[in-house]
Amino acid sequence: MFSDTTRQFVTPCEPEIYDTVTLRIRVGKQNAARVWVLTDDETILLHSVKQDAYFEWFEGKVELSDTQLHYLFRIEHQGKYWFYDQMGLSDELREDCCFRITPGFHTPDWAKGAVMYQIFVDRFCNGDPSNDVQNNEYFYLGQPSRRVAEWHSYPKAMDVQSFYGGDLKGILKRLDYLQDLGVEVLYLNPIFVSPSNHKYDIQDYDYIDPHYGVIVKDEREGLPAGDTCNRHSKQYVTRVTSLENLEASNEYFIHFVEEVHKRGMKVILDGVFNHCGSFNKWLDEEGIYGDAEGFSKGAYATEESPYVSFFDFHEHKWPDNDSYDGWWGHSTLPKLNYEASPKLYNYIMRIARKWVSPPYNADGWRLDVAADLGHSPEFNHKFWREFRANVKAANPEALILAEHYGDASAWLQGDQWDSVMNYDAFMEPVTWFLTGMQKHSDEHRPEMEGNEQAFLGAMQQYMARFQTPSLFVAMNELSNHDHSRFLTRTNRKVGRTATVGPEKADEGVDVAIMRQAVLMQMTWPGAPTVYYGDEAGLCGWTDPDNRRTYPWGKEKRGLISYHRELIRIHKSYQALRTGSLMLLFAEPNVLVYARFDEQDALIALLHCGTEERTVSVPVWKLGLEANRAFVRLVHTDAFGFWPDARIYYPKDGRMEITLPAKSGTLLKDFPL
Repeated sequence: MFSDTTRQFVTPCEPEIYDTVTLRIRVGKQNAARVWVLTDDETILLHSVKQDAYFEWFEGKVELSDTQLHYLFRIEHQGKYWFYDQMGLSDELREDCCFRITPGFHTPDWAKGAVMYQIFVDRFCNGDPSNDVQNNEYFYLGQPSRRVAEWHSYPKAMDVQSFYGGDLKGILKRLDYLQDLGVEVLYLNPIFVSPSNHKYDIQDYDYIDPHYGVIVKDEREGLPAGDTCNRHSKQYVTRVTSLENLEASNEYFIHFVEEVHKRGMKVILDGVFNHCGSFNKWLDEEGIYGDAEGFSKGAYATEESPYVSFFDFHEHKWPDNDSYDGWWGHSTLPKLNYEASPKLYNYIMRIARKWVSPPYNADGWRLDVAADLGHSPEFNHKFWREFRANVKAANPEALILAEHYGDASAWLQGDQWDSVMNYDAFMEPVTWFLTGMQKHSDEHRPEMEGNEQAFLGAMQQYMARFQTPSLFVAMNELSNHDHSRFLTRTNRKVGRTATVGPEKADEGVDVAIMRQAVLMQMTWPGAPTVYYGDEAGLCGWTDPDNRRTYPWGKEKRGLISYHRELIRIHKSYQALRTGSLMLLFAEPNVLVYARFDEQDALIALLHCGTEERTVSVPVWKLGLEANRAFVRLVHTDAFGFWPDARIYYPKDGRMEITLPAKSGTLLKDFPL
């Protein structure tokens, strides 16, 4: 028995308000006397429309309203009633497990299953040394800025002020590489003016940081030795407040997006709207904007600042009021006080529209700590509803992805976010199953490794929180800038760069397990997102070691070739973008699942044990015609990978397949 909310079983799959939709379910032949669909308001008897050797299809029509539809199926068999919902078959009616369709909710088709590539800009490629942050250019978090001369050196344990020189020009320089890899979307960590290398402490939302863009006007004088007062740095003040530099950098971003778009790729920006930075022009704790042309006094300096309402000050003690509310108590990350400031609210809504509109034309936003914004859940949801309305009005095809840990369903009802960075229904279950490691490399739990029940339980529970339009655009990452590199997790060692040193992150890693993870990434529902350098074998503990520079000239070229081949396969079959997911077989250390649609069926087989294993795969569950076989598209194991064909012939609806240790195989059906 099978149904879901993909286009095979719901037509249209992303309906409009008041549309009529056709709902379908497939049941075992002669296993259903009657089938109904139960909705919020009615019970509809379905009619049989098709039969084959194994299955019978039932369907019926439902008229939608302007609210979300909840439904499940009731099946009568031999005088007993069964129910089929998002969690599968049950003899009990589970109203909290209903299928859901939200009329009018669409996610961009270009983003469904899109191959994304996340770039931490400072560490990817230095295309223009003239815009590099210089030694002693400014002072931040107790240390002067530092220009790292050796590209391949490890990040220090305290790394916020260290810069390697990566910039937008460097990304353009490597577009041929990214296009050849098969990348469809670039997701950039923040690129707006900021004093840190991570740039989650934004200084000016209206401008691209000239250190990533273009420096037209410059000064040689940074901070004098021993001086920590940043307004004394002519170099830094000029670089980040000169309108010549700011406007030239915005113009370069226009050029950047145009060049990316020419390649058929998209660009997603990182939006940090919960908090800004203490250097921000609205607060200006450093005093660098006080005398700059075109800027007003900051709220730190004077109660007369036009930006005082942008922050929540706890004391009345101007000038130099440091009593503002900081995110998680961090004074360098002032929390934005939207409830008290309609001006701030409207300003950020303008920013939301600005960067996805001409002439900038970015293709979407990734939202940092999005659930933390505001001071109440009610306001948070209000903000994101209006944010969505503003973004979609400016660019209906823009994507809105949020960073979120835990259940995001309250934001995924079709009126706020399109989807999330998929920790719960991808990164964490895959990491536990293949490595037994926690995603920061802070814990090793051997009992989780190869634990198919834990994996399937987590996936079933958390995937059920998504509506299908959100699931297909969820950002499926193995690594990112906040967690250890997946390849490091394969060494099953606990550590951080401050405690054991960065070299230990490279020791004992297992590329075979990495290849298994990539096979899952490229075949699981969602948008497979490669963190820069993962494809080249980059290792690293959690932040800041996960932000090492891309290893140009030192890449694991075999791993790049493997990524290129898996990406090519992923892009070749619509079933891997928007097809259904079906589990075919599972036991300790073994997973076999299929992705399928009306045209194609693909089967992924994973075996993470250390001994060879033969499994019997019930391909009959896919409902394929009898005269079909399967061809192997790619195989990986402990000795390498092979994109060569091998034919498998089902017998009586099953295939016997031998899986080597640490292996992954991807099969595709074809007619005999």
